[in-house]
Formats: sequence, C-alpha cells, structure tokens
Amino acid sequence: MMVPGIAYIIINNYIPMTGIVVAFKQYNTRLGLYNSPNIGLKNFEFLFRTKDALLITRNTLLYNLAFIVIGTLFAIAVAVLLNEIKIKKAQQVYQTIVLVPFLISIVIVSYLVNAFLATDTGFVNNSILGAMGKEPVSWYASPQYWPFILILVQVWKVFGYNSIIYFSVLVGIDQGYYEAAVIDGANRWKQFLHVTLPGLKPTIITLTLMSIGRIFYSDFGLFYQVPMNSGALMDVTNTIDTFVYRSMMQLNNVGMASAAGVYQSLVGFVLVLTANFVVRKLDSENALF
Repeated sequence: MMVPGIAYIIINNYIPMTGIVVAFKQYNTRLGLYNSPNIGLKNFEFLFRTKDALLITRNTLLYNLAFIVIGTLFAIAVAVLLNEIKIKKAQQVYQTIVLVPFLISIVIVSYLVNAFLATDTGFVNNSILGAMGKEPVSWYASPQYWPFILILVQVWKVFGYNSIIYFSVLVGIDQGYYEAAVIDGANRWKQFLHVTLPGLKPTIITLTLMSIGRIFYSDFGLFYQVPMNSGALMDVTNTIDTFVYRSMMQLNNVGMASAAGVYQSLVGFVLVLTANFVVRKLDSENALF
C-alpha cells in the first residue's frame, strides 16, 4: 500500500532535485544541463550584490511573519466560533463559506481587489470615501496602504483552510474536560485558555513549523498579480520570488532563478531545524522530530 505514495514522492520530490546543479552553471540550452559550464557561486551573487537584496529579504520575512501570526490567530478564532454552532446543517454551511476564498484563483482575487480599489470605478472611492465627502485615493500609487492590504487579502484567502484544520481538532477534544472546567467554576475565557488552547497546541506548533519552512518563499500571485505589477508599489510588494521573476524576464537567466530557489530551500531547512530544536527543548512531545 505504501508503494504508490513512495513512488510519487521519489518522482515528484527527489528526482527533480538533480536540477539543483543548474544553480552552479551558466545554463545553455544547446549544451544541456550537465554540459553547461560550471561557474561556482556566481549565480548567487545577483541576489546578494543587488541594491534590492536587503529590501526583498526584509519584505519576504516580515510579510510571512505577519501572515503566520495574524493568520493563526484569526483561524483559531474562526474555528472556535464554528465549534460553538450546535446546529449541524448551519455548521456545514459556515464551513463551506469560510473555505470558499481558499479555493478562488489568485487571479480572480486580484480583480476583486481591483473592483474595490480602482481609482475611478472602485467601490471604496465611489461608495465609501465619496459618501463621506473625502477625496478618492489612488490606491495603486500609494505604497503606504499596501502592507495592510496584502496582509488582509492573504489572511482572508487562507484562513478558511487553517480554521477547518483547527476545527477538526476541536471536535476531537473530550467534552468531559469542558464539563469538569465548568464544575470548577471556569468561565468561557478560562475554558479556552486551559482546555481549548492546550488541545490545539500540537496542531498550532506543527502548522507553524511548516510555515516557517516556507518563510523565505512568497505567494507570487499575491505580490505580483494583486498589486497589478505597479511600479509605484515596488518597495512594499517586491519579494524574492517577484524579484527573480522580473530578473528572469529581463535577463532570461535560468541559473540565477535556480540559485534563488536553492537559497530559499536551504534557509527554510535551517529555520525548520532551528525552530524544531527550540520546540523540542521546551516541549519535546510536540516537536516534529
């Protein structure tokens, strides 16, 4: 029974790892993957020597940290609210509603955001700011708003998936613990702190560790498609992934793109090991390994 799964992992995850060699070569399509000349670490230099290196690293890290913290808090809150719904049919309807944004293509999301923020025809400028007697805002030329917009869009899009995971864990918590807490005089907040949260802790740690492994990656569609590739927003929307894409469009250098992928993977691997080491020291039962 394990053979199909093992075969999939080997074919999909391990065999493609041979392509890592591209990061250390000046790739030439005519010469092929292994006959292209070796250039050592020169492909990595474009990431670290560019004037945007600090900017794209800062954006990638800070946005992902915000996504992890805010997304986790919001997903747990929604999961707890779902668990409070006692009517089974209503519970299923709300689960479906919160999961819908996760299933929507990021391209569709970008047009939904544009429908809200477009300068001339957007809902915010015409129906909200206009009704308040305020001047319309040129959202796609105002970078100060976009850290909040991107965080809001990302949390809205993915919280449903995580909240369903947390909800499934909540359903499995023995109700006897809550009954015992009520008998001991615990209010709803204390029940959450001493029963719900400990029950969710292993899942929170696991999902957080997995997110940390992707902390040097970014959702390309979120940072490129949603801001409509606006040059005025580059300082707050440019991440490692979008920078590599733009560099590829200009330089058409496969080796540089591969080097960025290797860099992201190695940093993610080290961060997961470090975070898991900390968790194992603090609470060995909840460590991944």
